[in-house]
Amino acid sequence: MAAAMRRRVPTAPPVWRELLLVALFYTGYTLTRLVLVQDGTETAFANADEILRVERALGLDIELYLNETLLAVPWLARAANVFYATMHFIVTLGVVIWLYRYRPQHYRWLRTSLMVATGVALIGFWLYPLAPPRFLHSEGFVDPVTALHSLGLYASDASGTLTNQYAAMPSMHAGWALWCGVIMFKLATKKWAKVLGALYPLTTVVVILATANHYILDAVAGFALVGGALWLSWALYIRPPKPLLVARARISHDLAQRRGGAKGPGAGSAGPRCPTRT
Repeated sequence: MAAAMRRRVPTAPPVWRELLLVALFYTGYTLTRLVLVQDGTETAFANADEILRVERALGLDIELYLNETLLAVPWLARAANVFYATMHFIVTLGVVIWLYRYRPQHYRWLRTSLMVATGVALIGFWLYPLAPPRFLHSEGFVDPVTALHSLGLYASDASGTLTNQYAAMPSMHAGWALWCGVIMFKLATKKWAKVLGALYPLTTVVVILATANHYILDAVAGFALVGGALWLSWALYIRPPKPLLVARARISHDLAQRRGGAKGPGAGSAGPRCPTRT
């Protein structure tokens, strides 16, 4: 029975159920981020100082250099602002649709890994509120959206109030980009798509650092979270441990017995306690 379960090829679930699931999950994710906005920002700024101290001690504090370099090329800064505001959603949604349509056998476990990682990230936003570099004017950071009056994710006061701007750790811009990149690199058949899959996470990290929206440790945490979620989901869906296979087999067997018993006395069995009627 366990061997049969290993041989079963998974398929994508009904599209209506997935659309409902995505809508409910993303709505819950967005509302939870709003709820997690704290009245005071002292903790978020204290955590930002802590992050900078750690990065400087490790020699990883490249955010300011990238920010200044980007601002020196206004057209590139404007492009980076638009990239940050849009590609996070467009690319991820596009990969989800492509995965569902063309790689249904991989859809369930990859979709689950993305949802697990995003759900765990909410815990990070709650436990470790973090002010992004663009708020640290005393450190020399400049927000290219406001400096260039450019299109961007927080281009207006209204957009800033509709999300938690202190939800920087871990960076799900980086995490979602890694998720998309892994899928494109591993499952796409075209060489150009594999190249894009390798470049997309790296490009995203450079953009989120240069636009002063994240620290490098945010990106590292986002990568680690998504990497762990991918491994866990793969282990449970594709290579489940033997105890889990046995448990699934027992549950299926018990359910089959209950369904058989619900058909009525004597259904599906024969024995001395079930005499044949004449």
